[in-house]
Amino acid sequence: MLTKRRWLAAGAALAVVGGGVAVAQTATAAPTPHRCPTLQVSKGWYGDNRAKLQKMIDERGSCSGAGGARPVATFDWDNTVVKNDISDATLAWMLRHDKVLRPASWKATNKWLTDAAADALTQACGTSVPAGHPLPTSTDTGCTDEILDVYSDEKTSGGKEAFEGEWNHRRTVPSYVWITQLFAGHTPRALTSYAAEARKENLAAPIGTEQTVGTHKWAGYVRYYEQQRDLIGTLQKAGFDVYIVSASAEPLVRAWAPGVGIDREHVIGIRNLVRDGKLTTGVQGCGDVKDTNGEVLTYMDGKRCWINQEIFHVKGAKAWQQQDRAHRAAFAAGDAETDVTFVGDATAGHLAINRNKTELMCRAYDNADHRWIVNPMFIEPKPRKADPYPCATAGYTRPDGTLGPIHRADGSVIPDQKDTVY
Repeated sequence: MLTKRRWLAAGAALAVVGGGVAVAQTATAAPTPHRCPTLQVSKGWYGDNRAKLQKMIDERGSCSGAGGARPVATFDWDNTVVKNDISDATLAWMLRHDKVLRPASWKATNKWLTDAAADALTQACGTSVPAGHPLPTSTDTGCTDEILDVYSDEKTSGGKEAFEGEWNHRRTVPSYVWITQLFAGHTPRALTSYAAEARKENLAAPIGTEQTVGTHKWAGYVRYYEQQRDLIGTLQKAGFDVYIVSASAEPLVRAWAPGVGIDREHVIGIRNLVRDGKLTTGVQGCGDVKDTNGEVLTYMDGKRCWINQEIFHVKGAKAWQQQDRAHRAAFAAGDAETDVTFVGDATAGHLAINRNKTELMCRAYDNADHRWIVNPMFIEPKPRKADPYPCATAGYTRPDGTLGPIHRADGSVIPDQKDTVY
């Protein structure tokens, strides 16, 4: 008698019909189960976070069989996909290689730059170098230090405020604008090449490396998070359309994004205006805000605007509003306040990398829709925050910069949250 295995191998089966006559009929091969794209990296994921992510991928990706439009996933870049900041890395490389060009007027680089900062930069960097030519920042420590003080501390070396005036604190940060304005005069391609050189240098440096720029100590290494590279690749295999949405200048991100399989068409960053092939200090607007001097960046609420405008093709003032579920990302990941709006907009999953940033962590720990995932930083994670996050009193940054309570969608206030994932 044929065994079941041999029977199937022979490609036939016997069926008893009507009067008990055995007839041969063609066997149908057992269907091969469809294997859903699966996350491969387990190290570094806290608790059951990897399982939660896999469940989300299975439910919203190609394995669900739901059909329709491809689901969208959106990732912040700095300290979300990589450890450390590629804007800082690129600026440091440019300062050490004399690639920052002297502006005709420091005051004209940024609408919020104070007279005190402009005077300090002029005094430190001098006027002997013609406008548009490289400053000798590799050897001129005073000039380099003043640039870094204004950018990183938002004060002059003498302690005076570097930026003043009014701006929407949920749409822009003057120092974030200013670093992109320091790139003015270069072509976008040249800036990408500088970022590529910084990338090579920072990936080669051991974890924990510090570099000296001027007299400042600066992070001297960057690493891709293997967990995020795996997550992005798995999402793509599962049919997700994956985008990077960064508050770094877009030409910088273009040098790094291919390392996680993201092409230039899926990168959204700060977009400075280009004139005669060269970057200027002007910045592209979003929604109903025209091209500006940086009043709107891919920052906080501005990230929502750019996602709505560039990915979902929502135009005008509506781009600032949360869209219906069909016009929102399924999944989003970030690490700071700059990401809180777009990460919260996701419909199927929100990943918060814990850097102890109040508004993001308040919403993540509150977990109002039960779809938030909190994970420590994969390299050099932050220690546990000793005190609860002040969600109920000072967690929300208002447009005027003052702080207030964070409200849920139903209007209720999020209570203070303890830091439990570290």
